[in-house]
Amino acid sequence: MSPDSDRKWLALVLLCAVQFMVVLDVAIVNVALPTIKNALDFSDANLQWVVSAYTLTFGGFLMLGSRIADLLGRKRLFIGGLVLFSAASLACGLSQSDTQLIVFRAIQGLGAAVISPAALAILTTTFSEGEERNKALAIWGAIAGTGGAVGVLLGGILTDQVGWEWIFFLNVPIGLIVILAGQRVLHESRVELGSRSLDIAGAILVTAGLTLLVYGLVTTDTYSWTSSRVLGSLAGAAVLLAGFVAVELRAKAPILPFSIFRLKSLTGANIVGLLLGAAIFSMFFLLSLYMQQVLGYSALKAGVAYLLVASVIIVAAGASQALVTRIGVRSVLITGMVLLVAGLVWFSQVSVHGSYATDLAPGFILAGIGLGFSFVPVQIASLIGVTHDEAGIASGLINTSQQVGGALGVAVLSTITFTRYDSYLGDHGKNLALIPNALVDGFHVAFLVGAGLALIGLVATLLFIPKDVKSDQPVPAGEPAIDLRSRGAALRARCTATNPSRCCASAWSRDMRGSQTIPTAGAGGWPDASAAAPSAVISRSTATSTATPSRSAWNCISQPLAAAPPSARSAVTPPGIASTTSRTW
Repeated sequence: MSPDSDRKWLALVLLCAVQFMVVLDVAIVNVALPTIKNALDFSDANLQWVVSAYTLTFGGFLMLGSRIADLLGRKRLFIGGLVLFSAASLACGLSQSDTQLIVFRAIQGLGAAVISPAALAILTTTFSEGEERNKALAIWGAIAGTGGAVGVLLGGILTDQVGWEWIFFLNVPIGLIVILAGQRVLHESRVELGSRSLDIAGAILVTAGLTLLVYGLVTTDTYSWTSSRVLGSLAGAAVLLAGFVAVELRAKAPILPFSIFRLKSLTGANIVGLLLGAAIFSMFFLLSLYMQQVLGYSALKAGVAYLLVASVIIVAAGASQALVTRIGVRSVLITGMVLLVAGLVWFSQVSVHGSYATDLAPGFILAGIGLGFSFVPVQIASLIGVTHDEAGIASGLINTSQQVGGALGVAVLSTITFTRYDSYLGDHGKNLALIPNALVDGFHVAFLVGAGLALIGLVATLLFIPKDVKSDQPVPAGEPAIDLRSRGAALRARCTATNPSRCCASAWSRDMRGSQTIPTAGAGGWPDASAAAPSAVISRSTATSTATPSRSAWNCISQPLAAAPPSARSAVTPPGIASTTSRTW
């Protein structure tokens, strides 16, 4: 294995460690809530904000975080977000009041909103599209899929053995290690200089809209869906997001260019990701309630119970990346969604006096395979065909879809559960001895609704994920592989001959580093065709990010060359390109 390859996989270890920490932090807190309530004297109404404050800023700032990372540099924002997340984690553990903890949890979520899309964008630009990226995304998917299960286990252990503060302190050493190692291992990447501007109006509207949407969903724990607070929040979110769409359609440098939805696989992946997030988050939420409030499991025992599904997800994720390369994204995703539906249907049969072997284990296996076969291809599909300039936007989109889907799923299914719970107790004279029965009655309906959401996700897969989408597209027939060194030399020659703007020079220096041959000037300052660079033909499907010129870099030499002599035109036009004025990259 080459040093460059070693560096890539070490980078993946760092990215996955942080992603695991971000996902873990959602679940690990749930186990410690009763202890935190007593330690910091939380009221019942405020306790939910230990979780909701994190969810609110995480979901609300994802799109803004991804765009800023594109503009200022993904590595820079990844490290900066990690510093913020780690510092907030330390502050959470040192909190002396309920207000302090809620504020620092919100700051933690803000750090996570920067880290998560930046990490996925770095992964996308580090690994070439195809089998290499599939393997990386399989590991990423397994980590994300098991984070919730492991979070419950670690939360139980840390809370029982050393104190609730350590569920936050745990993040600090991990963050410090990744910050120090990331400075040396991770590569910097950002969008083209000519596109490096922030749509302020769009940023404000999307951040406010998503934040208000998530707020409206998480407050359904306390307020009914028909309350003025919930309805007002959701209506306000709809107005703000509609305004965001209107602004983006006219913006010169939109925070979300809608042209990205030309990629049918990306569009389909985000629809499926929304529904998948709704099914996954709500499944773990309901199962935790069932194990602890009906079966009487301790927090630690409930965490151990999740080890089965976590192990199955890891194995299934590894298998899914190999299958995606062989049979395509769509086929693997269909299989995963079918198995997830089956697992949720199985859980709809849980009983008051159930056992792990009969009520939980079969569903864990079905749902675990389903999640491994769903999460990985959804991630892959969301990034197929995405250019390096679009990596941050695509990463922010899929993360936002899953987070909003998760908030929506938990809100809807918890409402269904406790509505049925209240109805059951009302029909049985408020007999407190029947509380487990009332909860199970609610779980039955909620899991069926969850299965319905996953089934809609399956239908969306069939409708929106193209049949022929592959994660390793070859160069189309009739389109020869491009001589990247000649293209780089040509771009440099064009920049030199025409006294270009900083955009052209910067784009060349960033995208064509490694091309050492510069054509000599000929008549009129144009390059001499005889100074062609040595051939280094690399297929577009396997080219690395440091070799492939980006769209705006290529546009620097795609201007009409009518004034140039024929020899210069042939030097500036790379092999395989018939016309620099008609080719779109």
